[in-house]
Amino acid sequence: MQAVMAAIVGAAGLPSTLAAVRAGKRVLLANKESLVMAGSLLMDEVRRAKTELIPIDSEHNAIFQCMPAGYLPGQAARGVVRVILTASGGPFRTTEVARLEHVTPDEACNHPKWKMGRKISVDSATLMNKGLEVIEATLLFGLPESEVSVVVHPQSLVHSLVEYADGSLLAQLGAPDMRTPIAQALAWPERVVSGVQSLDLGQIGRLDFEPPDHVRFPSLGLARATCRAGGTAPALLNAANEVAVQAFLDGRLNFTGIATVIDKVLQRLASCPVKVLGDVLDADAAARRLASALIEPVHGALA
Repeated sequence: MQAVMAAIVGAAGLPSTLAAVRAGKRVLLANKESLVMAGSLLMDEVRRAKTELIPIDSEHNAIFQCMPAGYLPGQAARGVVRVILTASGGPFRTTEVARLEHVTPDEACNHPKWKMGRKISVDSATLMNKGLEVIEATLLFGLPESEVSVVVHPQSLVHSLVEYADGSLLAQLGAPDMRTPIAQALAWPERVVSGVQSLDLGQIGRLDFEPPDHVRFPSLGLARATCRAGGTAPALLNAANEVAVQAFLDGRLNFTGIATVIDKVLQRLASCPVKVLGDVLDADAAARRLASALIEPVHGALA
């Protein structure tokens, strides 16, 4: 089966991802927004085309590697009771909450572990990236939102974990290097050399974990709420986030305003059932219009 990688950032990646699935390609999915916006439609297309969706995101790829032998995303995994997504905590994990209002785009994009594009770096700084991954995980692995946990792991060496009914926790560890999940997905079900340096556990010495701070990272709670709501709610969330993040990067909105804009959009626009792709695209457009209207063009104030 021919494989293609879907790696266009944001909602712009949805049409090509759907086209690749419908063409019967094995899709190596790095574009999480396709699943967030149109998850049920996309997974239905995967099943209809009898093709395979292999996650590239380091966290979801880690979960995939810890699943039972022969498992493919979209199936129910026997014996799995929970998956645990790890988050680095980004550059503001220990920053005083009062100072977050004044952080700059360059500070937000200065990720302590990963080198990423500016939009994804801001999503990591707000923990929206992890919220989107929660939604993605429910669809990829057939789990309710309550069975997808998030834990902050500053070293970024444990990329995610899977918990089984017998109490076992399986974790995938590795250097914070995207060459590992890309190589795993490209070679699956085989393994190839990726060029990533092996971990020296003795030198590392310790691995730290802590719960996420929902006061510092309100975007994570907003994403979880849309996951529970379903329908077009995740599409509204994603669109509002994309507009707000771009406004922050352009200097038209402060950092804490990102979550405020998203929250206002979710409060003012009702979620609707998703029956066809047009439902998702209409919600996306409506959320973008409202989010743009909420953001003052010059001073970053909210309407």
